[in-house]
Amino acid sequence: MAAAPTGGPAITMSSSSFLSPSPFYVKYRTAPRSRASRTSHRQPAGRMPVTVRCVSIPPAADTAYKTSVPRNANMTKLQAGYLFPEIARRRAAHLLKYPDAEIISLGIGDTTEPIPDVITNAMAERAHALSTIDGYSGYGAEQGEKKLRAAIAATYYADIGIEDSDIFVSDGAKCDISRLQVLFGSNVTIAVQDPSYPAYVDSSVIMGQTDLYQQDVQKYGNIEYMRCNPENGFFPDLSTVPRTDIIFFCSPNNPTGAAASRDQLTKLVKFAKDNGSIIVYDSAYAMYISDDSPKSIFEIPGAKEVAIETASFSKYAGFTGVRLGWTVVPKELLFSDGHPVAKDFNRIVCTCFNGASNIAQAGGLACLSTEGLKAMRDVVGFYKENTEIIVDTFTSLGFNVYGAKNAPYVWVHFPDRNSWDVFAEILEKANVVTTPGSGFGPGGEGFVRVSAFGHRENIIEAARRLKQLYK
Repeated sequence: MAAAPTGGPAITMSSSSFLSPSPFYVKYRTAPRSRASRTSHRQPAGRMPVTVRCVSIPPAADTAYKTSVPRNANMTKLQAGYLFPEIARRRAAHLLKYPDAEIISLGIGDTTEPIPDVITNAMAERAHALSTIDGYSGYGAEQGEKKLRAAIAATYYADIGIEDSDIFVSDGAKCDISRLQVLFGSNVTIAVQDPSYPAYVDSSVIMGQTDLYQQDVQKYGNIEYMRCNPENGFFPDLSTVPRTDIIFFCSPNNPTGAAASRDQLTKLVKFAKDNGSIIVYDSAYAMYISDDSPKSIFEIPGAKEVAIETASFSKYAGFTGVRLGWTVVPKELLFSDGHPVAKDFNRIVCTCFNGASNIAQAGGLACLSTEGLKAMRDVVGFYKENTEIIVDTFTSLGFNVYGAKNAPYVWVHFPDRNSWDVFAEILEKANVVTTPGSGFGPGGEGFVRVSAFGHRENIIEAARRLKQLYK
C-alpha cells in the first residue's frame, strides 16, 4: 500500500472492495494533542488527499470439515422448500418490508379456536395423574391404547366391519403418510390427485419413487397426476389413468374442498381392485361433510381389500399442536404374496414410533365421549360459518368459487393468472395470506386456496379487505 502523505496518519485499507488503484479522500482525525498544543495550534481535523493502492487478496480457503457421507440424491430432486414454510417465509419478508402491517393468515390450514374444555380437562387430569404412583405410566402400546382404539372403531366405523385391531393410533395423519411410504418402499409407482396435499408427492420423492422434476410440465417423472378440475367435478377420469401400485386420494380434498360421492368412490375402489392397487385414503376432513358423501372409504363394498385410511383429530378438536390421529389397515388387505399389509405396518410402527402421547390419547378419548363429539361438531360448525363468509365475499365479486360445502377450504379461480402472483397481490395490497394453488400441483395453477380457520373478526376483516381490493 502506498504511504500516506508526510506527516499524515498511517492508513490501512481492506482490499475486498477495491481491485485497482484509486485516489480518494479520507476523513480522519489526528491523534489528541496536549492542552498547550490545542491552544497554540487550532487546526481542526480535515480532509486531505491520500493515494491508496489496493491489492486483491483471495478469500480464505474454506476449511469447514466435510464427512465422506454422500447426500441423499433424492433430496436434490425436491423443488425449493415445502409449500407452507415457503409461505411463512414470504409472510415474514412482507413484515420486514411493512413492520406495521396487520396480517390476517388464511393460508396454512391451522386451527385457531380454543380446544373445548371437556377435552382439555381430560388431558389435564391425565397429566396430573402422571405425578402419582397409581396414575403414572411410561411407554404405551405402539398401536395406541385399547380404549381409544375401541372408541374410534365404535364412533367412525360402526357397522362397516372395521375392528379395534385394524386401527393404529398415531401422532397425526401426516406422520402416518410418511410411515406408509416407508412401508411401501422405493420400488412402487404412485398416483395422486392433481391438485393435492403436497406431502404425498414430496414423501414419494424423498423415498426415491420418482424421476427428476420436469420443469416444462411442473411434474415429477414416474408419478401419475390425476387431474381434478371443475370440468370433471374434481374427480379424475379413471379411464385415462394408467395402473400404479399406490393411489393417494383425499376426500374431502385438500385443497379443492371437493368431496367424492358414493358413486365416484365405488368407481375408485373398482379401479383399484381391477389393477391390483392400494388406495391410501386421507379422510382428515370427514367431519366437515354435510351431504350424503361417504365419510370413510370403508363405506364402499370391497374397500377393505384395497384401501388404507388415515384420519386425524387436528381439524375437529384443534389438535394441530396436540398431535393425534389414526390409520386403519384392514386385515383383509394383502400384498401380492399374500402377506397381510397390517403386519408389516405394525412392524414399521413398532420400529419407528413409541406410540402417541398418553396425555393426547386421554384427550382423544374425551373427544369421542357424547359431550366431546358435540363440542367437536360445534367447532366444525364455527369454521363452516367462516367458510360461508368467504364464499359470499368472492361470489359477490364475481369469482367462481368451489369447495367449501364439505370442507374448511374455499378454492377460488383467477382465470389466466399465475397463482403466486395472485398470492403476492393479496398479501401486498390486502395484508391477507392465502395459498397459491400451484403449490398443490400443476392442476392448481390459476387458483388460490383460502382457509376458513380463523377468528370470526379476522374473517370478517379479511372479507372487507378483499372486497376493497377486487371491487
